Amino acid sequence: MTLPAASHDPVRAVLRALDLTPDPQQPDTFEGLSLPQPQGRVFGGQVLAQALLAAGRTVPDGRLPHSLHGYFLRPGDDAAPIGFAVERLRDGRSFSARRTHAQQGGSPILSMIASFQEQQPGIEYAEDAPEVPDPEDVGSALDALGDVDHPMARFWAQESAFDLRHVDGPIYLRADAESPLGRQCVWARARGPVPDDQLLHRALLAYACDQIMLEPVLRRAGRPWATPGLSMASLDHAMWWHRDVRVDEWLLFSQSTPSAQGGRGLGAARVFDRAGALVASIAQEGMVRVPD
Repeated sequence: MTLPAASHDPVRAVLRALDLTPDPQQPDTFEGLSLPQPQGRVFGGQVLAQALLAAGRTVPDGRLPHSLHGYFLRPGDDAAPIGFAVERLRDGRSFSARRTHAQQGGSPILSMIASFQEQQPGIEYAEDAPEVPDPEDVGSALDALGDVDHPMARFWAQESAFDLRHVDGPIYLRADAESPLGRQCVWARARGPVPDDQLLHRALLAYACDQIMLEPVLRRAGRPWATPGLSMASLDHAMWWHRDVRVDEWLLFSQSTPSAQGGRGLGAARVFDRAGALVASIAQEGMVRVPD
């Protein structure tokens, strides 16, 4: 079963998708539904966030995720439910480790391991945020795509749960000639309020980042999303949360791409809150194939 279309209230639709149902017959097992996607495949950020939330339901109170590593194994069908089985790997005095397998039709579509930690004191420092225009001074996806009658344009501009604003200009329809570094900065914020649950906010950050993590690869190659014959898919994902985060407040993604080769590209991001605090670091490799 697919959840209803999200255009009327995209944030509420995502929250429904992330509200997993426990299996009363199988401990540490849950089921989730998917939001409809233009291509009929499960959005990778959604299943990653669901897997993290499933794992989070099995850890002691007071422990929040600080790192995640996941592999996208198969494309998921957004019309079928997803099962999540959590394996309790370790519960120590300060840390808990969990592995989650997301499955459809008896086959895994995602395998994820995450670590959770109690809040503790320690050495404190962080990189500084780059100086960029405020989000109010940057054009949105709706500004760029509002007049385009295409399913993907409607998804980016209206149905996505996050308002994305590219400081260097969007690359939906066109991109500059090859950028020497492929770097970009993107402001992102949920289009509506999110409950005050830090595990949920961290999961939603994982959800949101999957929309833009491979864009630096395209930007460096001078290719827009609308490149005919472009084929992209997430392969693996690594994420570290450094501080509490709120996705319903503006976050700045400072992105780069160190390498692309063999039909794969690597994207990296540092995520800062509006006050300039570094809240997360992310890396993702994806399949990026373009026609000759």
